[in-house]
Amino acid sequence: MDVRTVADLSPAERRAFFERDAGVDAVRDDVSEIVGRVREEGDVALREFSEEFDGVTVGNIDVTDDAERAHAELDDAGDPVLDAVREAAANIRAFHERQRPEDWREAFGDRELGRRFRPLDRAGVYVPGGAAAYPSSALMGVIPATVAGVDHVSVATPPAEELNPVTLAAIHEAGADAVYQVGGAQAIGALAYGTETVTNAQKVVGPGNKWVTAAKAVVQGDVEIDFLAGPSEVLVLADGGADPDLVAADLVAQAEHDPNASVVAVTDDADLASAVAEAVDEQVAGREREETIRAALDNEASGVLHARSMPEAVLFAEEYAAEHLSIVADDDEALLDRISNAGSVFLGPYSPVAAGDYATGTNHVLPTNGGAKRYGGLSVDTFLRSSTVQRLDRDALDGLSDTITTLAEAEGLEAHAESVRKRFE
Repeated sequence: MDVRTVADLSPAERRAFFERDAGVDAVRDDVSEIVGRVREEGDVALREFSEEFDGVTVGNIDVTDDAERAHAELDDAGDPVLDAVREAAANIRAFHERQRPEDWREAFGDRELGRRFRPLDRAGVYVPGGAAAYPSSALMGVIPATVAGVDHVSVATPPAEELNPVTLAAIHEAGADAVYQVGGAQAIGALAYGTETVTNAQKVVGPGNKWVTAAKAVVQGDVEIDFLAGPSEVLVLADGGADPDLVAADLVAQAEHDPNASVVAVTDDADLASAVAEAVDEQVAGREREETIRAALDNEASGVLHARSMPEAVLFAEEYAAEHLSIVADDDEALLDRISNAGSVFLGPYSPVAAGDYATGTNHVLPTNGGAKRYGGLSVDTFLRSSTVQRLDRDALDGLSDTITTLAEAEGLEAHAESVRKRFE
């Protein structure tokens, strides 16, 4: 990787970093057709698309029993992977339990007001598959929904001649009520609208490729979604004391997700910038996903950047609004206080992004493409709706009556005003 100077970036180079594209628009028309067919034809369309896109002849779309069986078989074998899944699940569950809000009622003068929270009835979670297996995404999507108390949590994951047993076991460990082998845009359509086999959801969540993301854009409005996510991202903000090998390791790790991943390091130390670029090149050679990593490193939204000062580096990080922000600096807490736009933050040299991806307990389904400027990642809140509650006695209403009737009449809503006056006739 070459080192570039932040101050010398051209407008086009800045746009590449700050206006990252998920590729949704390019496939939206095709996705609309796929989703439309699923909505009209149900299971027939799902089976046809599995043949066409996945090369798999699907018998049973519902594989809930297979997930339970995979979990039992790994358990009986004493497989250490299941132990890892269980530990990760416990950590994720504990962190998300802490997010559950409590209902409350309080006196505001002579009024009793409050707020209560209730879970959705049905949620759909997409768990990616295809080129790789993602049991961690099963845990990250299903567990917040079960902690929130969603009555029915269904999972869609791409079909295969032999479904990955670890992914199936993770789905079961997380507590899903139903598991369907269907992938891509057709899976999102099925979760949104339902089929003969697939239960429709009120909200569809989970990461995926551009086809999945485009499908979520298409169904949005008919159902709720979490957000539209693009390729994975990391920005490492480092000072001169950072270990260049560790900074490089985080960049390479994120790059192996996707050839369109954006991986960036920003530092105010020129020597560190050069050392990081050199370390990245050394660490890529021989990796199993070397081709993917090199493609991501060559991405115009990836690079090692030298800032003239740490304030300039912070401003760059704020504008970039990273999915994953790693801060490796002596004053990491002070730098964190100056940054609002980040999906998940990793402080210090022993907090790699991979820790949050799998095991600390925080959620790895996070906003990309600058979305962290507007919303946060998947959480228990994603699966809750809130209601407000109020109780007024006669004196409380009397005290507000002039305000209510005056505003109602100012808006031309005479019956609103009369609904108050009636109570005092």
